[in-house]
Amino acid sequence: MAGSNLPRLIIFGDPKKGHVADVIKDFNDFIKGKAEVVATCLLDDSTMPEALENCDYAVVFGGDGSIISAARSLSSNSVPVIGVNLGKLGYLAEFSVAELKKAFDDIVSGKAVIEKRMMLGCRILSGPKEKFRSAAINDIFITAGPPFRVIELKILVDGQPLTSCVSDGLIIATPTGSTAYNLSAGGPILSPRIEAMVITPICPHSLSFRSIVINAESTVEVFGIRVNEGTTVSIDGQISHSLSIDDVVRVEKYQDDFLLVNNPIRTEWDTLASKLSWAEKPKYKSDPIR
Repeated sequence: MAGSNLPRLIIFGDPKKGHVADVIKDFNDFIKGKAEVVATCLLDDSTMPEALENCDYAVVFGGDGSIISAARSLSSNSVPVIGVNLGKLGYLAEFSVAELKKAFDDIVSGKAVIEKRMMLGCRILSGPKEKFRSAAINDIFITAGPPFRVIELKILVDGQPLTSCVSDGLIIATPTGSTAYNLSAGGPILSPRIEAMVITPICPHSLSFRSIVINAESTVEVFGIRVNEGTTVSIDGQISHSLSIDDVVRVEKYQDDFLLVNNPIRTEWDTLASKLSWAEKPKYKSDPIR
């Protein structure tokens, strides 16, 4: 542990949302004598990077969006994330408050499984100039934007032309993000434990353009052949940058992984089945036909 006999935690949460403040206070009371809180941060707290250098775990109270926001900074410091679900879905926020309390001693003693999740890195280039860069947990997607005409994008994989896409946009997702926007757009579900990228068009003007899964070590380049004034590149639906006709979006596997502490009482498919009713059996009529 970093400089202390007690595990050192950094806590993330927005006390203005719902009952987050009460939950954090209750958790702080629970861990007295068990762990040391290095800092309690909002997701946009400018002191966060310094605090990260001195902690063993990050506890994020909120929904998946809160975890994704925090994880982009946490990954570069190799800080495992304990996600506590106070939101609606909870793919990444695997623990309830009660489950975290029950498993806490095992987690901080090193008995819990810490899963590595692949991330993506995105750069927007205009000639030799880099205009933007960011890491992504879920996905990098391009949306047509105002005035909402279809756009045309040329896609290269490892320098080789893949296709041109006339559509409302394009999604490049991680396995973790395959159950997010990619799933809504008709893309495949990938196990979060594999390393791959999935490329999915958004409402393509084609009956035959379907998602494709490619090697995680590939480099994807997207060129805007025809774009709108409001065409945008979005990172995890949280950070955005405009895309101009002369720009190139370059996507590669990110150098760091997102470390997620697994809940021992859940499998990787539990949320998929329980929240989205994936592979649910048909509901047969129980009454006999009269």
